[in-house]
Amino acid sequence: MDDYNATTSGPELAEPYLREVLDSAGLAVEYVRAQGNSLYQRTDDGELPVADFAGGYGSVLLGHNHPAIVARAKELLDGGTPVHAQFSRHPYANRLAAELNRIIHRELGTDEPYYAVFANSGAEAVEAAIKHAELDRGMRIADLLTQTAARRDSVRSAVADGTATVPDTVLHTLGVTARPESAAERFALVEEEIERRTRELTARPPMFLSLEGGFHGKLAASVQLTHNEGYRLPFAALAAQARFVPQDRPDVLKEIHAEERGVLPEPAVVDGQVALVEREFPVFCAFLLEPVQGEGGIRELSAEFAREIQEFCAAVDCPVVVDEIQSGMGRTGTLLASSPLGLRGDYYTLAKTLGGGIAKTSVMLVRRTWYRKEFEIVHSSTFAKDSFSCHIALKVLELLEADDGAAYRRAVERGEALRSMLTRLHGDFPDVVAEVRGRGLMLGLEFRDQSESASEEIRQAAQGGLFGYVLAGHLLRRHRVRTFPTASAVNTLRFEPSVEVDDAQIAQLETGLRDVCGLLRAGDGAALGSA
Repeated sequence: MDDYNATTSGPELAEPYLREVLDSAGLAVEYVRAQGNSLYQRTDDGELPVADFAGGYGSVLLGHNHPAIVARAKELLDGGTPVHAQFSRHPYANRLAAELNRIIHRELGTDEPYYAVFANSGAEAVEAAIKHAELDRGMRIADLLTQTAARRDSVRSAVADGTATVPDTVLHTLGVTARPESAAERFALVEEEIERRTRELTARPPMFLSLEGGFHGKLAASVQLTHNEGYRLPFAALAAQARFVPQDRPDVLKEIHAEERGVLPEPAVVDGQVALVEREFPVFCAFLLEPVQGEGGIRELSAEFAREIQEFCAAVDCPVVVDEIQSGMGRTGTLLASSPLGLRGDYYTLAKTLGGGIAKTSVMLVRRTWYRKEFEIVHSSTFAKDSFSCHIALKVLELLEADDGAAYRRAVERGEALRSMLTRLHGDFPDVVAEVRGRGLMLGLEFRDQSESASEEIRQAAQGGLFGYVLAGHLLRRHRVRTFPTASAVNTLRFEPSVEVDDAQIAQLETGLRDVCGLLRAGDGAALGSA
């Protein structure tokens, strides 16, 4: 590798290996300006416009540097808005939370409030959600243990005063082999075994559930809820683990529950004898899901499976965390991509477009039923809930809601135009294109496996996991179209443009994709990798 950046006099120090990978795919270009649905690439001759179908991985639904958002940012900065005013009142954050609640209530048909905890990125919002869920689980466990201890005291008193006996069946159920004559000694053995099982249960780490193909971030805890083993396994020792559930497999949920559930035996007096009652122990901490999986290949959650997940979680007292970081904020035509599914989250995470493509902000929302006020003391963030980010997010919501939700309708209309083009492409190249997926302006085009291609270049790219990046590099070099594969399904190209994407850019993308499909059909790997 060349140790020196051609545009500087020093070595490449900012993630040099990633730069090398980008170079190999022809993606290591520099962008110097952004506007609407275009980025402008630096060239020897000046600037070259590139149609942006990556959209900041879903961050710029309203377009790059939207004039109203830029004007609001300038106004805030010129006015000296406080960025660092921690441990004080933040009325703008409260207004933002209230506006989010207003829209969510409209979409869900509910009036239960969601309390907001702000963060700086999507992964941080997920971390906040799972921390809050674990705090809640711990407090529920403490309540359960307090209640069972009080009831056990009552049973012990009944045994001591002779109003209750301890039958052999109770000892047998608990696996106690000793059979002392004294009821008090018998109950002491019962208590000893129950305490042993309680210690085992309380020592178990929290169990998270997530969907196969799911992506929830790459921080220490959130990466363990991300299905891609390449991201997850190197850090498996750092955080609680998850069980991954295949799409549309409620039977697997039942299997996992049977394997992982915890039961705490509790003594009770029934007809003068000690009996055992099973108390469900809170093992499951949270179930995380994306209504439309982004990095997993742009795969939608079905309404039926969403209902089955919600019913399962209600039955085992496990909260549902709906990750709307990539799919939410209007990208699919509603603020929440999950709301048309009939899914009601106990937690929501929002980010990306929430910052309007300018502010780095996110939010974790918890509905009142699950909220623990203690979390506000044990969790904090230096930059979260600042005036600048909150005011920018308020402007974003204002723009989304303007003209009776014209931006939502625009996302649907532009998404339909884009999907129509991709569907035509699929019809013309069924041997190359496997499927078109997604909703609104969150679409994916899956290519058929090329690991057995007659072309050595195509075959090696497919076998090495770089196939999608090679396609993206060709689209950028030859057609000035910017897109990327989904990280955990590299045969799928993602398309997440802004609502500013026009018919000319969709046609530009179509020209590029038809070129790619023709080269794949012909097995022309040399042309696919050339400028």
